[in-house]
Amino acid sequence: MCGIVGYVGHRPVQDLLLAGLEKLEYRGYDSAGISLVCDGVVESVRAVGNLSALREAVEARTNGGGGVAVAASTATTGIGHTRWATHGRVSEENAHPHFDTTSNVHIVLNGIVENFLALREQLAADGVRFTSETDAEVVAHLVGKHYDGENLTEAVCRAYNELEGHYSFVALAGDEPDRVVGARKECPLIVGRGDGESFLASAIPAFLAHTRRVQYVNDNEIVTIHRGGVEFQTADGVPLEREIVEIDWDAETAEKGGYETFMLKEIHEQADALAETIFDRTVREDGVDIDEMGEIGDDVLRAVKRVVVVACGTSYHAGLVGRYAIEEWARLPVEMDIASEYRYRNPVVGPGDLVVGITQSGETADTLAAMRLARERGAHVLAVSNVMGSQATRDAHGTLFTRAGLEIGVAATKTFVCQVAAMYLLGLRLAELRGTLPAERRRELVTGLKHLPHNVDELIAAVDAPIAQIAEDWHRSEFFLYLGRHVGLPVALEGALKLKEISYIACDAYAAGEMKHGPIALLDDATPVVCVATDSPVLEKVVSNMQEVRARGAHVIAVATAGNRDIAQHAERVIEIPHTDWMLQPMLAVIPLQLLAYRIARRLELNVDQPRNLAKTVTVE
Repeated sequence: MCGIVGYVGHRPVQDLLLAGLEKLEYRGYDSAGISLVCDGVVESVRAVGNLSALREAVEARTNGGGGVAVAASTATTGIGHTRWATHGRVSEENAHPHFDTTSNVHIVLNGIVENFLALREQLAADGVRFTSETDAEVVAHLVGKHYDGENLTEAVCRAYNELEGHYSFVALAGDEPDRVVGARKECPLIVGRGDGESFLASAIPAFLAHTRRVQYVNDNEIVTIHRGGVEFQTADGVPLEREIVEIDWDAETAEKGGYETFMLKEIHEQADALAETIFDRTVREDGVDIDEMGEIGDDVLRAVKRVVVVACGTSYHAGLVGRYAIEEWARLPVEMDIASEYRYRNPVVGPGDLVVGITQSGETADTLAAMRLARERGAHVLAVSNVMGSQATRDAHGTLFTRAGLEIGVAATKTFVCQVAAMYLLGLRLAELRGTLPAERRRELVTGLKHLPHNVDELIAAVDAPIAQIAEDWHRSEFFLYLGRHVGLPVALEGALKLKEISYIACDAYAAGEMKHGPIALLDDATPVVCVATDSPVLEKVVSNMQEVRARGAHVIAVATAGNRDIAQHAERVIEIPHTDWMLQPMLAVIPLQLLAYRIARRLELNVDQPRNLAKTVTVE
């Protein structure tokens, strides 16, 4: 979720880049940097921290005087980056831009290069010396290797065709001071067209103050911006024509990326967020590597006797999915606790226990209190959080970061799927260290995880229209019941919570087998019942529950795995999700339920981004 901005034109570029990065800081804020072409030499400034730290570093260099400061003040070509760390710790060396051995070619990158280890070994064998821990530096050296001093576009094409992963990057070279080249593969990159100037950025807000004329870069395309205009081509060098689109966005619409609400934007960002969370941790085909967990290394994980998960709300539901995965794969007992209850029940916890506190913000008061209690009693405490430097990351022995980027909508969407992904990664790592999962099974799961971002994109495109119709038909209902079993239960709980949060419709979620123990009394011919009926070892039981629902006259809306034709016999509406491993299906099954809640709330003309009585971060009891 890093932010990129580039510029070629007639205006001093330094302030343009800094202003553009301010609009992209939500995409990453642990370090930032800029590179400017100054009289044929590329000068770079990088700093750790948010954008204010970079501004201070730029000001310090400017106040230092001399030729560099003068050249930087008049430079008209440059690139900038704000980072959300994936490969490599947060440090100035790992901050972007990165450069080749001559410091002539500089690049900034958003995303993950999956084959960076193999490329790094090849480049090192050729004598390249690396100065960072990042995958991005590989791209700089690769472009530099192919660069002949005259055709940066060709060098970017050749480098692009050697890369694997999910990324976009932008490059410049001191030898071509009026040219910036970008490449896209599954990460956003957009051109802004001005008069005698052009921009390249991860998102339109970076240049909206200067132009509303844009061109969209598609996957597997290379784009070159220069003073004379913009040139598009395929990665194989075939020229392309691309229309200029005039957008009529205001500043707020731009922040939403053109979507009608932040929540809808964030639903659509889930594929990107998942890729950021998963890809660099699944480089190996038969396992995962999580290097940043502080004091909680492999020796600690091998010695774990029990896992305890403490969380609230949506994070609690993510933890429930994690419980099923860890017990299934690592064969460890997992105890789930609502954090606000855990701290008051004098829990039995201590050495040998791994206590996982899940909190998107890292500031949830009840979860922090539960984590502190566990640590005081001798347990190892792991935080699963989306915010670096948050209180949870300081209180824990180690942190497993999700990389969802900023989430503005109060109802969690992309942070939930990233939390589930993090729990899957933890479960697979525990299983490998404990020897409880065969290598072939680990390969299947790693492959499935890596394909999830593609599944998510495919799913959102396919289901939005049918879900809008379901919302139209059922938005006047006064009560919904959600049912699920096994890993489908947390999905049902999360789906019901989303509907409660943003539509204010009364609803309940139950383990489907518990329906006969009370909730079935609520059913009548006006009740919609949402059933999570994806493929699993308990699907027959779910189908039986669906039959019981219909026998009472209620209406079944089922979320099912694509290709399962039997479900349609027991449901009035079926929403299909792409096929994946049954243990990974919660990541996909929850998305139609997010969209259902969203479409119902919008049909009721409610404010989904700021639902009544709720706050994004609960910092008090």
